Amino acid sequence: MFHLAIDIGASGGRHLLGWMENGKLHTEEIYRFENGIVSQEGHLCWNTEALTEQVLCGLSEAKKIGKIPTTVAIDTWGVDYVLLDALGRELKPTYAYRDGRTLGVPEKFPLSPQELFRHTGIQTQNFNTVYQLYCDAQNGRLKKAKHFLMIPDYLSYRLTGKMVNEYTNATTTGMVSAQTGTWDKEILEKLSADPSVFLPLTMPSQPIGEFDQAVRERVGYSALVLTAPSHDTASAVAGCALAENGVYISSGTWSLIGTENRVPILTEAAQKANFTNEGGVEKRYRFLKNIMGMWLFQNIRKNLDKRVTYDEMMHIAMESSYEKTVDPNDPAFSAPENMIDAIRERLGEPDLPIGDVLKCVYLSLAHSYRRAVSEIENICQKQVSEILIVGGGSKDKYLNTLTSKITGKPVRTGLTEATASGNLLSQIMYEQRISLEEARKLIG
Repeated sequence: MFHLAIDIGASGGRHLLGWMENGKLHTEEIYRFENGIVSQEGHLCWNTEALTEQVLCGLSEAKKIGKIPTTVAIDTWGVDYVLLDALGRELKPTYAYRDGRTLGVPEKFPLSPQELFRHTGIQTQNFNTVYQLYCDAQNGRLKKAKHFLMIPDYLSYRLTGKMVNEYTNATTTGMVSAQTGTWDKEILEKLSADPSVFLPLTMPSQPIGEFDQAVRERVGYSALVLTAPSHDTASAVAGCALAENGVYISSGTWSLIGTENRVPILTEAAQKANFTNEGGVEKRYRFLKNIMGMWLFQNIRKNLDKRVTYDEMMHIAMESSYEKTVDPNDPAFSAPENMIDAIRERLGEPDLPIGDVLKCVYLSLAHSYRRAVSEIENICQKQVSEILIVGGGSKDKYLNTLTSKITGKPVRTGLTEATASGNLLSQIMYEQRISLEEARKLIG
């Protein structure tokens, strides 16, 4: 029996088949595609039609190789959403979180960042969904909407014709009560939003529906679409066999660093340190913060016209003795025209050699991890035992070494495809009716 995880990030997506063999989860990547933000009328947006097409192409690939899944689940990044009209049609454009329309909005919103944190436990970021929707409310766009779907909810809708709002991704909106796990009524009121636009939240490992007729005809089979932990970090953490008092780093475009708690931490200290309490599987809380991660390296490589590999960039950095750092979360690095120039400008060294630029990024990330680990220890009142690094960035041995050296904590690497594996585990949890702890033991 095969299960299919569709894992989509800001820079690309992949379809991974999973199956059980000798009591362990085995995986096979069957399709991979590129994703990226597009410019539309001066705004940064997502091409949802292209994304849907790539999802269908990957589903068709399963048929071609004769490994047809019985269940399918989709996870993506958080925050971004699709608004639909009464007929279920997308109200374009679908904005990307890196678009500049929300700059300065937190200062204008009727509830302060402190008040929002007390409601939701979610850190303040200009791009939070609540601020994006405030922009939509101000320009009248929200009034036209009859349905609200996060990106994975929308893609599942395109496969099934059924709409759900999945819990883990919904918590990234900054609109879900940390106490009740439901949409926060006061926040919806401040947006002047019709509550009926937002569906009751559905937990991971729940059925959405079978492929609709058009999809069945296109891919040549039917499968049951389930809710994954549809925020990719929620899936990644589900795929982490965390040690007691362990900290995880889900290392991809972003570095998501945090720990797993049973209750939200809504203290002033947590809010000031810009930690968030995102929803996880079985109503656990992902106490974490976002640090700009591989995005820095991705853009540097793009600036070098992709003439060098990531491995070559690593070795170039290792030859440098440079010691200065920058703040990886500096807004100047969010969507610069040229990342190399942006880093040089922040350092005040316009002619800094590329090796030193790369070394600066490595050191900056490792030091930001050290600060985050220290904050977790202080806020959660626990001594961190180890750091588990999962995701694509876990393959960077130099960053792992620097992280251990600078944090003073042992570093262990987990699954490169932790996100897809967590997605698959959620499907197995549905199939076998097992708990998250039981599912984590299936990771080979």
